Amino acid sequence: MAMATMASSPIFFSKSRSCSSTSYNKRVLPQRVAAVASIPFQQPINVDYLEQEFSGHGVIFKGIGDDCVAKMSLDNGSKAILMLQSGLIASYKASMWHGGTVELLQSSVSQEANAIQGGVSVALECLTLNLGEEQVSWSPSKWGLHNIIGNPQDSIQVELISTDSHDMVQVKYIVTLQDDALISQLMVSNNSDSSSLQLSGCILSHLTVSSPDATFAVGLERSDFFGRLPILTSSAIVPPEYGQKSESQFSQLWKQLAWGPRNGHQTETERQEEEEEEGEMEEGEEHDNYKNLREQMCRIYTSAPRDFTIIDRGRRNSVVIGRDGFEELYMFSPGSSHEYYGEYAYVCIGQSAVLNPIILGPKESWTGGQRLHNPNP
Repeated sequence: MAMATMASSPIFFSKSRSCSSTSYNKRVLPQRVAAVASIPFQQPINVDYLEQEFSGHGVIFKGIGDDCVAKMSLDNGSKAILMLQSGLIASYKASMWHGGTVELLQSSVSQEANAIQGGVSVALECLTLNLGEEQVSWSPSKWGLHNIIGNPQDSIQVELISTDSHDMVQVKYIVTLQDDALISQLMVSNNSDSSSLQLSGCILSHLTVSSPDATFAVGLERSDFFGRLPILTSSAIVPPEYGQKSESQFSQLWKQLAWGPRNGHQTETERQEEEEEEGEMEEGEEHDNYKNLREQMCRIYTSAPRDFTIIDRGRRNSVVIGRDGFEELYMFSPGSSHEYYGEYAYVCIGQSAVLNPIILGPKESWTGGQRLHNPNP
């Protein structure tokens, strides 16, 4: 499929008039609901207040400098750690058949940025489309705790709301911990009466493995794909060899590929460079239904199934990854040249809207999410 065809093809997205619960939930969440206490972005967060307001739901809070983490724990042993202000899920320990738990996410502390990288993160770009007016572009980056429901016997749901959203747009991020799954869900509502909204971005998950050499993606046979440079965000873990290009060059390329030209304007040089980069992109169809991820690779699959499996023979573990709302699957492997069980022993899976942004008309809503299912309890 040629790139020109891809760019002009219809944009696929799911719409709804209301922000309903994710279709991934296998059960109705318990009726015990905490009083909604929308906590605006503030430094530092009042941990004592959060403990008192949301006690009894299987969540404890711990302050880390000016930030705060929410530790979610179920009675079956499954646990998750959510950074409240950044929305990054730093840890997901899934309950296993042997009675213990296994960490499924790869995360690390960036000394330069003094922040957690890896885990599960959101990278979303919102662009208002006003005919005859200047376009406004912004990205949700700070989140406030809005609500918590559930209990440790069944499931726990933490709802965050963007605190830097424009008045005409509401962005919610919902993290649900179940006995055998971790669900990340974005819910975006365009409250404008006249303006459309364009959404681009992804939910990125760094899955820890023994080594990409022992890791396989199962179920992607006959899926079309485009080769890309790795998505570079503040939360992405990228091996040092990708630093041969400067961060500004990576960021510029990512914006061109993901968000498109800013405000619809490009210089002749920028347009020529983008055409050259697109001409060098790998394009093809996946022929292997049991694909080994030992080679360094970065792709966006445009026709992948809604569910597929990552198997790690070294850890004797597997994760079933499902998506909802997003039509694209992003996959990045740093390759197997790195140390086993080391910093770069991971594969990055993302549910994305990069090649085809999502368009929301006035008063329309969209829901998209990812489910990490643990089939090994």
